Amino acid sequence: MSVAVVTGADSGIGRATAVRLAQAGMDVGITWHTDEKGALETAEEVRAAGRRADVARLDLTELPDAAGVVDTLADALGGLDVLVNNAGTGTSTPFLELDHATVRQVLDVDLVGPLLCSQRAAQRMVEQGRGGRIVNVTSVHEHQPRVGAAPYCAAKGGLGLLTQVMALELAEYGITANAVAPGEIATPMTGQEDEDVARKDRPGIPLGRPGDAREVASVIAFLAGPEASYTTGASWVVDGGMVRMGPQAGSHLTGNDWRRP
Repeated sequence: MSVAVVTGADSGIGRATAVRLAQAGMDVGITWHTDEKGALETAEEVRAAGRRADVARLDLTELPDAAGVVDTLADALGGLDVLVNNAGTGTSTPFLELDHATVRQVLDVDLVGPLLCSQRAAQRMVEQGRGGRIVNVTSVHEHQPRVGAAPYCAAKGGLGLLTQVMALELAEYGITANAVAPGEIATPMTGQEDEDVARKDRPGIPLGRPGDAREVASVIAFLAGPEASYTTGASWVVDGGMVRMGPQAGSHLTGNDWRRP
């Protein structure tokens, strides 16, 4: 049986991904940072799908030791076939007002942490000798900038390029590495958990609404599964067309005049 580790799986995209992978037949290791209750609820959903679950705390500001959680969960579940680097953080701070501590925190959580967790996962996958899958959850800001999010954009852009390097270096071991870049998704991070996305009006997004976490999870599950065996080094944007508008415009437009010439 396959084993997956999903970081930041206490809510939002992480929880949806853990459940979706369990439905695909995987046992799932779940990490949390501040919401242990949420992680335990995710674990119950995984078990309800008939799969095993194990839970561990992960604080990616405590590097490099924090990356050891990958081995902890892999040991508990008997191996590792899939790593989903989903845990993340951000800031909304003007560039001229940024302090070093904030920059360091965002870069550690969003870039250095995934790098070290991926290294641990890849080392184990190589030892196992049966290949593997690494999926890095980036953002539309892997591809486009946003005012007030300099460290976040730098980290997500870096994670996107890191994914490409990983894809090249790990291919000989049968390990694929891909990125998934969500746009505005209804999650706690955007203050929209458990909301009906069809009822949210987003004129500046071509599909006219935010995304649902399960819509991102389905793409991650594809990349983690056997049908994506020849897919590596790619970034899969799941954003309702936001990047085509530019995320700054896509999330700030208040009318639909742009839809007509």
